[in-house]
Amino acid sequence: MNLPDASPVSDLTDVHTLPALLERRASLSPTAEAYRQCDAAGQWKSLNWEQTFQEVQRYGRALAVSGLPDKAHVAILLPNGLHAMCMDQAVMACGGVPVPLHAIDNPGSIAYILNDAQVALLVVASSEQWQHIADACDDFPHLRGIIITDKNAQPATGENPSHGIPVANLEEWLNHAPADQPLPAGPLPDDLAAIVYTSGTTGKPKGVMLSHSNVIADVKAVMQRISPVQQDVFLSFLPLSHTFERTGGYYLAIAAGSCVVYARSVAQLAEDLMNVKPTILVSVPRIYERVHAKLFEVLSSSPFKMQMFEAAQAVGWRRFRAAQKLSPAEDNGAGGWMRALPWPLLRALVAKPLLERFGGRVRVAVSGGAPLSPAIAKCFLGLGLPLIQGYGMTETTPVISVNTLDDNDPSTVGRALPGVQVRIGENRELQVRGPIVMKGYWNRPEDTARTIGEDGWLATGDQAELIDGGRIRILGRIKEIIVTSTGEKVPPGDLEMAIIEDKLFAQAFVVGENRPYIACVASVNDDEWKQLASQLQLDPDDPASLANPAVRKAALERIAHQTASFARYAAPRGVLLVRESWTIENGLMTPTLKLKRNILMNNYAAAIDALYEPAAAR
Repeated sequence: MNLPDASPVSDLTDVHTLPALLERRASLSPTAEAYRQCDAAGQWKSLNWEQTFQEVQRYGRALAVSGLPDKAHVAILLPNGLHAMCMDQAVMACGGVPVPLHAIDNPGSIAYILNDAQVALLVVASSEQWQHIADACDDFPHLRGIIITDKNAQPATGENPSHGIPVANLEEWLNHAPADQPLPAGPLPDDLAAIVYTSGTTGKPKGVMLSHSNVIADVKAVMQRISPVQQDVFLSFLPLSHTFERTGGYYLAIAAGSCVVYARSVAQLAEDLMNVKPTILVSVPRIYERVHAKLFEVLSSSPFKMQMFEAAQAVGWRRFRAAQKLSPAEDNGAGGWMRALPWPLLRALVAKPLLERFGGRVRVAVSGGAPLSPAIAKCFLGLGLPLIQGYGMTETTPVISVNTLDDNDPSTVGRALPGVQVRIGENRELQVRGPIVMKGYWNRPEDTARTIGEDGWLATGDQAELIDGGRIRILGRIKEIIVTSTGEKVPPGDLEMAIIEDKLFAQAFVVGENRPYIACVASVNDDEWKQLASQLQLDPDDPASLANPAVRKAALERIAHQTASFARYAAPRGVLLVRESWTIENGLMTPTLKLKRNILMNNYAAAIDALYEPAAAR
């Protein structure tokens, strides 16, 4: 697909807040399609930019008469869609602070965030969802109201029996505001645009304070690399609680005037890609992994098709590296004689059908949130998907760097964005400074001081090197934080301590780096193991008993109980039980009694891999 005209960054030079960004967009292209969503009847409905602005104003009027405190914190616990977008925009337009929450997070984790962020108003999809949250905590001292988008929710005059907090149905709440109700004063550039919670080393999530100037600076810088335009179509499926989607798939589209189509669900994503035919795809590696796995599932049944695929990938990869002026790839001979076939034929037979899985119109596919596997990059880039990898973190709004279509080295995460400084500090740690760096962690000044120095440089916790005049190559993490292939960050220490509070488990370490979910390897206490085996009528001395489905089910249930207060994505979904103890003597612990994670990972590598095989999913 040909690249459209460059995006008009100059139109936004005097825009410094997100409400001003939306208002400017509505004035620049009022009749252009802004959002598209599938309704309950299965029909796709659209809003143009003028309609979007008016709908946000309607939400804002309801907020204005709700009696909330100045700069109120409003938690939004909704799936991606118009309700979430309108509430987010309206809260900011009224000078408030959105607190985006993951729609499938653990109720205990959500309850913690509501209290920690001093949330005054919570917006949820259903009464049942609120009840689960209410049951997870004894008190919500700051919460003044609940808004439920479900049309069958309790009326505005009702009260939830838990905590006596007023509950209102969204439509009734919207309709109770006068049509001429003025909105409060909007935000200033230095005011908060969101408090986004991310996991920290303590096991409890930390609230990252991002200002309007942070977000606008990142959006303007990203626009110079991605260059979205009004004709582009985004497909939104990453959670809006993630800063990656908020900046890259939401605010960026407003800046460019592009259309955002909300995917119906992750389960229907493959079908939505085919129907919507997006031109810009913002995703995490896990989505590309799924397409890749499905591709190999199909190819595995035909040696002929597999050889042709390997030939197309090899030829395309060679062409890609030559076009990017990268060193030639090692040649392992994959594809055999079929590599002599002309590229137009290989493209038509192999590459085109693959690209059709993404809708056939993608001109920029962004991967971020977690490292992209070299094998995945080679496959998609070799077959012609315009895939670029970026890097960032919630604390930097989040994008720090990204490759471009004509400057794309997939072994790196690109060059720092315009206006963003990077340097390598002690222990090869990548440090960042610039207008995208957060204001700090909510109510955690000590954590803020540990992360941002007095000179403004933020410590990323990642080791890196700068090559080829500024490309960033990530080498690994200094901190022991697991990053799953979906971009979730899980600190293992407190999770492991929670697991071994159950007497069945003597020791535990969790895994999941660049994997789709967290799993656990646990050494069992002998007496408790024998008791469990007896209950299940198994021989405790038979090594096969440890892998018995009933044993694994029981172990996962106990782990789930111990980790109930953690975010849902942190709860292990697979378990490997062993009877061997990890000691200093056998080289699996340090003299200070810390697990030697790399050695443990190597020891159990094959068994850990088996936990992630489709047939072993638990």
